[in-house]
Amino acid sequence: MSAPLQIGLLVFPRVTQLDFTGPLQVFSSVPGAKLHLVWKRIEPVPSDSVLTLTPTTTFADCPQLDVICVPGGGGTDDLLNDEEVLDFLRRQAEGAKYVTSVCTGSLALGAAGLLKGYRAATHWSAMEMLGQFGATPTRTRVCVDRNRITGGGVTAGIDFALTLVSILVDRTTAEAIQLQLEYNPAPPFNSGSPDTASAEVLALLRERGAPRQARRLEAVARASARVM
Repeated sequence: MSAPLQIGLLVFPRVTQLDFTGPLQVFSSVPGAKLHLVWKRIEPVPSDSVLTLTPTTTFADCPQLDVICVPGGGGTDDLLNDEEVLDFLRRQAEGAKYVTSVCTGSLALGAAGLLKGYRAATHWSAMEMLGQFGATPTRTRVCVDRNRITGGGVTAGIDFALTLVSILVDRTTAEAIQLQLEYNPAPPFNSGSPDTASAEVLALLRERGAPRQARRLEAVARASARVM
Protein backbone atom coordinates (compact mmCIF):
# COMPACT_ATOMS: atom_id res chain seq x y z
CA MET A 1 0.00 0.00 0.00
CA SER A 2 1.40 3.39 -0.97
CA ALA A 3 1.90 6.04 1.68
CA PRO A 4 -0.88 8.64 1.93
CA LEU A 5 -0.42 12.04 0.36
CA GLN A 6 0.35 14.47 3.17
CA ILE A 7 -1.31 17.83 2.43
CA GLY A 8 -0.96 20.70 4.89
CA LEU A 9 -2.72 24.06 4.88
CA LEU A 10 -1.48 26.85 7.10
CA VAL A 11 -4.12 28.48 9.31
CA PHE A 12 -3.41 31.74 11.09
CA PRO A 13 -5.27 34.64 12.72
CA ARG A 14 -7.37 36.63 10.21
CA VAL A 15 -6.95 34.12 7.40
CA THR A 16 -9.58 34.41 4.67
CA GLN A 17 -11.45 31.18 5.27
CA LEU A 18 -12.50 30.62 1.65
CA ASP A 19 -8.83 30.77 0.62
CA PHE A 20 -8.31 27.43 2.32
CA THR A 21 -11.77 25.91 2.71
CA GLY A 22 -12.18 25.83 -1.08
CA PRO A 23 -8.97 23.83 -1.58
CA LEU A 24 -9.68 21.83 1.59
CA GLN A 25 -13.00 20.65 0.17
CA VAL A 26 -11.30 19.59 -3.05
CA PHE A 27 -8.39 17.84 -1.31
CA SER A 28 -10.80 16.03 1.02
CA SER A 29 -11.99 14.00 -1.97
CA VAL A 30 -8.52 12.89 -3.07
CA PRO A 31 -8.18 9.15 -2.47
CA GLY A 32 -5.58 8.37 0.18
CA ALA A 33 -4.88 11.99 1.12
CA LYS A 34 -4.25 12.96 4.74
CA LEU A 35 -5.03 16.60 5.48
CA HIS A 36 -3.50 18.82 8.13
CA LEU A 37 -4.43 22.29 9.34
CA VAL A 38 -1.16 23.64 10.69
CA TRP A 39 -0.38 26.42 13.14
CA LYS A 40 2.03 27.20 15.96
CA ARG A 41 -0.26 25.79 18.64
CA ILE A 42 -3.43 23.72 18.93
CA GLU A 43 -5.83 26.47 19.88
CA PRO A 44 -8.76 28.20 18.16
CA VAL A 45 -7.69 30.59 15.41
CA PRO A 46 -10.02 33.44 14.35
CA SER A 47 -10.55 33.84 10.62
CA ASP A 48 -11.40 37.17 9.00
CA SER A 49 -15.09 36.33 9.38
CA VAL A 50 -17.20 34.89 12.21
CA LEU A 51 -15.71 31.44 11.61
CA THR A 52 -13.16 30.16 14.13
CA LEU A 53 -10.74 27.43 13.05
CA THR A 54 -9.04 24.65 14.98
CA PRO A 55 -5.60 23.49 13.83
CA THR A 56 -5.03 19.74 13.73
CA THR A 57 -1.26 19.83 14.22
CA THR A 58 1.53 22.19 15.24
CA PHE A 59 4.68 23.25 13.44
CA ALA A 60 6.66 20.97 15.76
CA ASP A 61 4.47 17.90 15.21
CA CYS A 62 3.63 18.35 11.54
CA PRO A 63 4.96 15.51 9.37
CA GLN A 64 6.91 16.16 6.20
CA LEU A 65 4.27 17.33 3.75
CA ASP A 66 3.97 16.45 0.10
CA VAL A 67 2.01 19.67 -0.41
CA ILE A 68 2.34 22.79 1.71
CA CYS A 69 -0.30 25.46 1.01
CA VAL A 70 -0.45 28.99 2.39
CA PRO A 71 -3.80 30.79 2.05
CA GLY A 72 -4.13 34.55 2.26
CA GLY A 73 -6.09 37.23 4.06
CA GLY A 74 -5.47 40.26 6.24
CA GLY A 75 -3.42 38.15 8.63
CA THR A 76 -0.85 37.49 5.91
CA ASP A 77 0.82 40.79 6.74
CA ASP A 78 1.80 39.46 10.17
CA LEU A 79 3.35 36.34 8.65
CA LEU A 80 5.78 38.23 6.44
CA ASN A 81 8.10 39.08 9.30
CA ASP A 82 7.34 36.15 11.60
CA GLU A 83 10.50 34.05 11.62
CA GLU A 84 8.78 31.07 13.27
CA VAL A 85 6.33 30.86 10.37
CA LEU A 86 8.95 31.53 7.70
CA ASP A 87 11.33 28.91 9.13
CA PHE A 88 8.51 26.34 9.10
CA LEU A 89 7.76 27.10 5.45
CA ARG A 90 11.42 26.82 4.49
CA ARG A 91 11.82 23.48 6.30
CA GLN A 92 8.72 22.01 4.70
CA ALA A 93 9.64 23.34 1.25
CA GLU A 94 12.90 21.38 1.31
CA GLY A 95 11.08 18.05 1.23
CA ALA A 96 7.71 18.97 -0.27
CA LYS A 97 6.77 17.90 -3.77
CA TYR A 98 4.73 21.08 -4.24
CA VAL A 99 5.00 24.47 -2.56
CA THR A 100 1.74 26.32 -3.06
CA SER A 101 -0.44 29.25 -2.07
CA VAL A 102 -3.77 30.93 -2.63
CA CYS A 103 -4.35 34.67 -2.82
CA THR A 104 -1.86 36.72 -0.75
CA GLY A 105 -0.40 33.56 0.73
CA SER A 106 2.15 33.87 -2.08
CA LEU A 107 3.59 36.90 -0.27
CA ALA A 108 4.43 34.64 2.67
CA LEU A 109 6.18 32.21 0.32
CA GLY A 110 8.04 35.19 -1.10
CA ALA A 111 9.03 36.40 2.36
CA ALA A 112 10.43 32.93 3.08
CA GLY A 113 12.60 33.24 -0.04
CA LEU A 114 10.69 30.50 -1.85
CA LEU A 115 9.60 32.40 -4.96
CA LYS A 116 12.89 33.83 -6.22
CA GLY A 117 13.06 33.19 -9.95
CA TYR A 118 9.54 31.78 -10.13
CA ARG A 119 6.40 33.05 -11.79
CA ALA A 120 3.59 33.47 -9.27
CA ALA A 121 0.00 34.62 -8.93
CA THR A 122 -1.75 36.39 -6.07
CA HIS A 123 -4.72 38.65 -5.37
CA TRP A 124 -4.89 41.49 -7.88
CA SER A 125 -4.32 44.10 -5.16
CA ALA A 126 -0.96 42.54 -4.23
CA MET A 127 0.29 41.63 -7.69
CA GLU A 128 3.03 44.24 -7.92
CA MET A 129 4.37 43.29 -4.48
CA LEU A 130 5.55 39.89 -5.70
CA GLY A 131 8.41 41.47 -7.62
CA GLN A 132 9.93 42.67 -4.36
CA PHE A 133 10.60 39.04 -3.48
CA GLY A 134 12.24 38.19 -6.80
CA ALA A 135 9.13 36.59 -8.30
CA THR A 136 7.57 37.36 -11.67
CA PRO A 137 3.95 38.51 -11.13
CA THR A 138 1.55 36.54 -13.34
CA ARG A 139 -2.04 37.63 -13.81
CA THR A 140 -3.78 34.28 -14.00
CA ARG A 141 -6.17 32.21 -11.91
CA VAL A 142 -3.55 29.50 -11.44
CA CYS A 143 0.17 29.76 -12.09
CA VAL A 144 2.26 26.60 -12.40
CA ASP A 145 6.04 27.05 -12.46
CA ARG A 146 7.88 23.81 -11.78
CA ASN A 147 6.82 22.74 -8.27
CA ARG A 148 5.49 26.16 -7.30
CA ILE A 149 1.73 26.39 -7.84
CA THR A 150 0.04 29.63 -6.84
CA GLY A 151 -3.56 30.73 -7.11
CA GLY A 152 -5.11 34.14 -7.60
CA GLY A 153 -7.52 35.74 -5.16
CA VAL A 154 -9.87 33.80 -2.87
CA THR A 155 -12.21 31.92 -5.25
CA ALA A 156 -9.25 30.93 -7.43
CA GLY A 157 -8.38 28.51 -4.62
CA ILE A 158 -10.83 25.97 -6.06
CA ASP A 159 -9.26 26.28 -9.53
CA PHE A 160 -5.83 25.92 -7.94
CA ALA A 161 -6.80 22.81 -6.01
CA LEU A 162 -8.41 21.09 -8.99
CA THR A 163 -5.31 21.86 -11.08
CA LEU A 164 -3.07 20.39 -8.40
CA VAL A 165 -5.20 17.24 -8.13
CA SER A 166 -4.89 16.75 -11.89
CA ILE A 167 -1.11 16.84 -11.43
CA LEU A 168 -0.93 14.76 -8.25
CA VAL A 169 -3.42 12.10 -9.39
CA ASP A 170 -4.94 12.56 -12.84
CA ARG A 171 -7.36 14.73 -14.75
CA THR A 172 -10.25 12.29 -14.47
CA THR A 173 -10.07 12.40 -10.68
CA ALA A 174 -9.94 16.20 -10.73
CA GLU A 175 -12.94 16.40 -13.07
CA ALA A 176 -14.90 13.95 -10.92
CA ILE A 177 -14.29 16.15 -7.87
CA GLN A 178 -15.36 19.21 -9.85
CA LEU A 179 -18.60 17.47 -10.78
CA GLN A 180 -19.16 16.27 -7.23
CA LEU A 181 -18.90 19.89 -6.04
CA GLU A 182 -21.01 21.10 -8.97
CA TYR A 183 -18.32 23.70 -9.54
CA ASN A 184 -19.87 25.38 -12.57
CA PRO A 185 -19.52 29.11 -11.82
CA ALA A 186 -21.81 31.62 -13.46
CA PRO A 187 -21.43 34.82 -11.41
CA PRO A 188 -24.33 37.28 -11.38
CA PHE A 189 -22.03 40.22 -12.18
CA ASN A 190 -18.95 40.73 -14.32
CA SER A 191 -17.02 42.57 -11.63
CA GLY A 192 -14.75 39.84 -10.32
CA SER A 193 -11.59 41.38 -11.76
CA PRO A 194 -10.24 44.94 -11.85
CA ASP A 195 -10.17 44.52 -15.62
CA THR A 196 -13.94 44.03 -15.81
CA ALA A 197 -15.30 45.90 -12.79
CA SER A 198 -16.66 49.38 -13.32
CA ALA A 199 -14.47 52.35 -12.45
CA GLU A 200 -16.92 53.23 -9.66
CA VAL A 201 -16.71 49.80 -8.02
CA LEU A 202 -12.93 49.65 -8.36
CA ALA A 203 -12.51 53.10 -6.83
CA LEU A 204 -14.81 52.18 -3.94
CA LEU A 205 -12.85 49.04 -3.12
CA ARG A 206 -9.50 50.80 -3.39
CA GLU A 207 -10.70 53.52 -1.01
CA ARG A 208 -11.97 51.00 1.53
CA GLY A 209 -8.77 48.99 1.34
CA ALA A 210 -6.30 51.89 1.44
CA PRO A 211 -5.34 51.58 5.15
CA ARG A 212 -4.85 47.83 4.84
CA GLN A 213 -2.87 48.29 1.63
CA ALA A 214 -0.55 50.75 3.36
CA ARG A 215 0.09 48.29 6.21
CA ARG A 216 0.79 45.51 3.72
CA LEU A 217 3.22 47.62 1.71
CA GLU A 218 5.14 48.40 4.89
CA ALA A 219 5.27 44.72 5.88
CA VAL A 220 6.39 43.70 2.38
CA ALA A 221 9.12 46.34 2.40
CA ARG A 222 10.54 45.04 5.68
CA ALA A 223 10.33 41.42 4.60
CA SER A 224 11.81 41.92 1.14
CA ALA A 225 14.77 43.82 2.59
CA ARG A 226 15.83 40.55 4.28
CA VAL A 227 15.16 38.32 1.27
CA MET A 228 16.70 40.27 -1.60
